[in-house]
Amino acid sequence: MKKTLHIFMTLLMLTTSMTLFASGQQESDGKIVIASDCTWPPMEFVNEDKEIVGYDIDFIRAVAEEAGFEVEIRNTAWDGIFASLGNGECDAVISSVTITDERKKTMDFSTPYINAGQVLIVTKDSSAVTLADLAGKELGAQIGTTGAIAIDESDATLKSYDELGLAIADLANGRIDGVVADTPIAANYVLQNDTYKEQLKIVGDTFTEEYYGVAVKKGNAEVLELINKGIKAVQEKGIDKELEAKWLR
Repeated sequence: MKKTLHIFMTLLMLTTSMTLFASGQQESDGKIVIASDCTWPPMEFVNEDKEIVGYDIDFIRAVAEEAGFEVEIRNTAWDGIFASLGNGECDAVISSVTITDERKKTMDFSTPYINAGQVLIVTKDSSAVTLADLAGKELGAQIGTTGAIAIDESDATLKSYDELGLAIADLANGRIDGVVADTPIAANYVLQNDTYKEQLKIVGDTFTEEYYGVAVKKGNAEVLELINKGIKAVQEKGIDKELEAKWLR
């Protein structure tokens, strides 16, 4: 009898352990691991308190909340970020990743979540809102960028710079009348930089198209569906616009 009872108790313990393990596995499976190269403010970066912050970080957390899943953000170097996605070290990548036809060959993308195209930067006292408002004026951009192309195709005069920071400095010092740059880079110089945020402003709407998306391992329909569900809710509720106002305007 004792032997029978011992066997029964052993089986009961094993069954309980397996149930707890399975429960733990299900709970773990509810978390999506997101890789991000946190070196590009204001989209993703590590702040003074060693916290991972930025537009992309707030955005993906809002997406997770709306879609009902947990996220774990892992700071991952850019040169290995897509390899980590391919070999399963992460479930998705949000790191200012531009959606391109070439990348679509090796990974899937979520619904586009932001147009990070070109914007116009002017001084605080300027009334200009568009490139057309600065016809005949001299505008700066980094050489070879889509910003430089946009100016060249407008009625303004292009002044090219080896580095965008030089163009920003010339604008602040009154040597040129505006600067054209990618939205996140413009926000970094104008909103996050103590040297310029009292002197400069970003005006008007983004006037070129360069969409960012969340990258997911090719064929991972389950994760892609969850992320798209969250993005849809975030966009419908205007949460993305609130985040743009916080980080990019």
